[in-house]
Amino acid sequence: MKIFGHRGAAGLIAENTLESVKIALLHNVDGIEIDIHCCKTGELVVIHDETLDRTTNGKGNVREYSLEELKQYSTQEGYAIPTLDQVLDIIDAQCLLNIELKGKDTVIPTIKVLEKYINNSRWEYKDFIISSFDHDQLFDLKEHTSRFKIGVLTEESVVEALPIAKKLSAFSIHPPIETLTRDHVNHAKEVGFHVYVWTVNEKELIKKSKFWKVEGIITDFPNFVTEKRNI
Repeated sequence: MKIFGHRGAAGLIAENTLESVKIALLHNVDGIEIDIHCCKTGELVVIHDETLDRTTNGKGNVREYSLEELKQYSTQEGYAIPTLDQVLDIIDAQCLLNIELKGKDTVIPTIKVLEKYINNSRWEYKDFIISSFDHDQLFDLKEHTSRFKIGVLTEESVVEALPIAKKLSAFSIHPPIETLTRDHVNHAKEVGFHVYVWTVNEKELIKKSKFWKVEGIITDFPNFVTEKRNI
């Protein structure tokens, strides 16, 4: 069972920051999950919300700021808002990367950035899972390229996400732990989909996920990685 650090290591340090990614790597995660939006000048920045309000000392919509303007803001801990390029540089293909498309119109910029790294560094297509709750963006991705693994994010159950996953020829389905059942996991596997569950923060739920043979969990506490063989 693979363990992905949620927004880096969101339970240990400010989410979606370079520092959070570094801590996840220190705990030898199998993968890291991040969120991206496109800013006013076209760069992809790593932040969860559409606005700066919750996670930084700024206010307003991310899309309304240039990258230079965004550099003026930081998290409460003083950490900068990173770009996707910076995250790719730090991870350097040491683990898988699950990129969640949060903002609108992120598909083409994401493809361009990732293919630049695939062509010029250690990264390969197989190192990425592109996921989103916005399934229209996943269809857009599929229209442009079939080389990236697609993850269908859902707030419902695995079974309810199956029709869209089939249409997308997705690699994986990413349901919340609250809707997960053993039968759902088995059914998804039978029809060819991996299951990556979010957000699994309690050890009992990690045990349950492992017992049900999900392919991976996404957790705020990647320090559990060092304990996972004993859980």
